[in-house]
Amino acid sequence: MKRRDFNRNVALGVIGAATVTAGCEPTPKPQPEAIAKAAFKMTPELSKRMYAKALEITKSKVRGGESEPFFKKPFVDAAFSDNIFLWDTCFIVCFAKYHLDELPVHQALDNFYDRMEPDGYICREYRIDGRPLWSKDHPVSINPPLLALAETEIYAVKKDKERLKKAYPILKKNFEFHINHYQGDDKLFWGDTLGMGMDNIPRFPHGWTTEEGNGMTHHELGDKLGAMAGATGEEKLNRFIAEYVETLQGVWNEEGRLVDFTAQMAMYALQLKFIAEEIGASDDVPFYTSFHADLKQALNGLCWNNDDAFYYDLGYGKQIKRKHIGMYWTLLGELVPEDKLDAFLTHLTDPNAFYRKIPLPALSADEPDYKGWGDYWLGGVWAPTSYMVLKGLTANGKHALAQDLAEKTYAGVAQVFEATNTFWENYAPDLISYGMPAKKDFCGWTGLVPIAIYKEYIENK
Repeated sequence: MKRRDFNRNVALGVIGAATVTAGCEPTPKPQPEAIAKAAFKMTPELSKRMYAKALEITKSKVRGGESEPFFKKPFVDAAFSDNIFLWDTCFIVCFAKYHLDELPVHQALDNFYDRMEPDGYICREYRIDGRPLWSKDHPVSINPPLLALAETEIYAVKKDKERLKKAYPILKKNFEFHINHYQGDDKLFWGDTLGMGMDNIPRFPHGWTTEEGNGMTHHELGDKLGAMAGATGEEKLNRFIAEYVETLQGVWNEEGRLVDFTAQMAMYALQLKFIAEEIGASDDVPFYTSFHADLKQALNGLCWNNDDAFYYDLGYGKQIKRKHIGMYWTLLGELVPEDKLDAFLTHLTDPNAFYRKIPLPALSADEPDYKGWGDYWLGGVWAPTSYMVLKGLTANGKHALAQDLAEKTYAGVAQVFEATNTFWENYAPDLISYGMPAKKDFCGWTGLVPIAIYKEYIENK
């Protein structure tokens, strides 16, 4: 079975090597030589075609209406299945913000706000009938906390303080939920690799095993359930949800401390502080300031490795030396001290790490699990994490590096677009090709490249 986000596939009734998802055929083996051999030149005409195609695909995926059993108002959607996905939606907003008059952006976020429970819990994924896919106490139940990122990105384009006033109490309560449920005594945050979005990046130490649980990875569990003859997709999904907690990842979760989740919570605090200042909720500001300071001290004291000039997750109090792109959320979280910044950024320009043919793979190329053709998050180049790195570099004044990475990323996606006339869920770092596997006609978050990255880094440069 190709590595994919299991719950998305099973929601489509898909598990197992020979099955085909509805609207997501198995990706054929690309012909990278045919793509790469042709002389390529980036032109304004190609950029216009890319932009128009991305907008066309995004508009075609708008859903909501009387034919829907629950979501009656139109909204932009990831279009991965009938379910709605939180972090996909937040990144769609980051490019759809430029077309608020054409795309129902606010309602996409409101779909999640309207589902929030009294304690602030918002599930990472909701079914077509509005029910949460994951229970609150399941480790996979949340996604990266990016709702405030989405709101502040909209606000940067359209200064609508009434929108901020509506969203702020919801965001504040959700922020508090994450603190109450996922922050450890060491101030760092724990979470689940699947819930945190980078589905098949292993988080536990190399060679780690446990006598607790069944010792399988969640992908091996997916393969096992995929072989269940006669079971429906819903039956397989329910079995996966129940058994996941006994996999290596499920047992590991509360032992791990995640740099990316911690950095995202630091970013969340900064965004809530900004919103509070904008709408006059000044009494809340001191808490966000002190919370951020605590996270910065804890992360740099526990997760920074001076020899490697890199941040690492923790497990049982020890650093887990796995280099992945999620560590660069520390830039948007404003957690990297000035005296560490340049050394930390050298990995982004290292061809043996993240500076590949198409730059910024999910996993560093010097990691033993790295796959140059993608293999989802074991090497794939993903628009949301690439955009995160670019925005983080810009926020830290590293404009030249942001520009270089933006241009190289954009050119790689443009070459694949010229060959295939569409956009893909992810791209191969070592080939001028879509990733293997990757969903096609995906805008989805890949619309970030032809729209947001174009407007912010390419158009007027």
